[in-house]
Amino acid sequence: MADLIDELTAIVGANGVLVGADVSARNIHVWRQEPVIAKAIVRPSTTEEVAAVLKLCNARGQTVVPHGGLTGLVQGCNGTAADVVLSLERLNKIEAVDPVGRTMTVQAGVPLQILQQEAEKHGLMFPMDLGARGSCQIGGNVSTNAGGNRVIRFGMTRENVLGLEAVLADGTVITSLNTMIKNNAGYDLKHLFIGSEGTLGVVTRVVIRLREMALGQQTAFAAFDNFGQVAGFLRFIDRAMGGGLSSFEVMWRDYYELVTTAPADNVRPVPVEHSHFVICEALGTGHTNDAERFEEAMAEALERELIVDAAVAKSENERRAMWRIRDSVDQFFRFGPAFLYDVSLAIKDMENYVREVKRSLDAAYPTHHCFTLGHIGDGNIHFAIAVGSAEPVHQHRVNDCVYRPLHGIGGSISAEHGIGTEKVAYLPLSRSPAEITLMQQLKTVLDPKGILNPGKIFSLP
Repeated sequence: MADLIDELTAIVGANGVLVGADVSARNIHVWRQEPVIAKAIVRPSTTEEVAAVLKLCNARGQTVVPHGGLTGLVQGCNGTAADVVLSLERLNKIEAVDPVGRTMTVQAGVPLQILQQEAEKHGLMFPMDLGARGSCQIGGNVSTNAGGNRVIRFGMTRENVLGLEAVLADGTVITSLNTMIKNNAGYDLKHLFIGSEGTLGVVTRVVIRLREMALGQQTAFAAFDNFGQVAGFLRFIDRAMGGGLSSFEVMWRDYYELVTTAPADNVRPVPVEHSHFVICEALGTGHTNDAERFEEAMAEALERELIVDAAVAKSENERRAMWRIRDSVDQFFRFGPAFLYDVSLAIKDMENYVREVKRSLDAAYPTHHCFTLGHIGDGNIHFAIAVGSAEPVHQHRVNDCVYRPLHGIGGSISAEHGIGTEKVAYLPLSRSPAEITLMQQLKTVLDPKGILNPGKIFSLP
């Protein structure tokens, strides 16, 4: 081990390698007080150093677990005392901004929020957004194909990446820093690495696509008496906004009640005596007719009985207060440890699916707590489920309640969080044997020794 640490130190410098107490002093997740477990944490500051580290580890058969901002929710960054952690935190430079071409080239360790702020300086925006924006890093967003609040209009991370650079397990650098929207010159290799959770290569640099900054945003908080109204309102408001709808966040009453009662201090924009609640937001030009059109659409929705109550944000403070309700996910743990879920399915199946999940939970755990919300417009539902214990036997029982019903309706066990190690056993519910075999073959070709993020997504034969 000493020889390996010395060789790693020779590549990245004394400040680039952490061992012993400096490793365990770090937490494996921004939400949990659990120490990182690893032989060492290596922190390269250039692509060349990443390549040299991987080349060395590959030659030694040394397993490597990549770390970004550690905001993932499927144990995709967990490792063992035998692993070397490769942290991208020092690859944190914004290299170039092209305001005319509307692109930005950044290193993998740049936090999402810093990237967003830099775009704004140029009158542009990077539309992908999620609650962990202050901690998550763009390399991790790319590696997990992160989603967030604006997928309904701008797509997942995949749709907002033009090119990238990645280092393979043997240290080969694949530089595909394409800056063009249209480029059909052979295979688009970036898609091998987007969403592969660090199992095929380590992303080091990214070219992201920027958009013109929205000059205004209209936000409303609406209440519904049934899910049919929610689905009807989604189509109505998107059409009324001419395709400008950027967010459509749905909360079931169990979640809304949780985050608007003490100790949470959110103020309810509408009464709690309804079944579903929605935050909808449209990005616009900033002209007064944007607000007029939005308010007219909300009034028409009330007249048509698509919604039963609503509040329109009149200021940025009111808008932020509405979004704070949606983002108060720290309240999930009020009743003890909670299992968190992220699934995807057709909107037409959502009402029956949620009903079936809750029926199964009632039968298995009569005193459980289940909180339900999601992006919905892009088919994504999240659950937080507390059953009084975090023991694996209980997690497996709850997993069955959530995942098994997806198989028959063509749903996915992961909408935006990935598979990590937490969902490996359930991957066959969403992927065919032929698909999994092809994934395994790709892994074997690009990482024949299996050193990159071992055990994640699927098991190798």
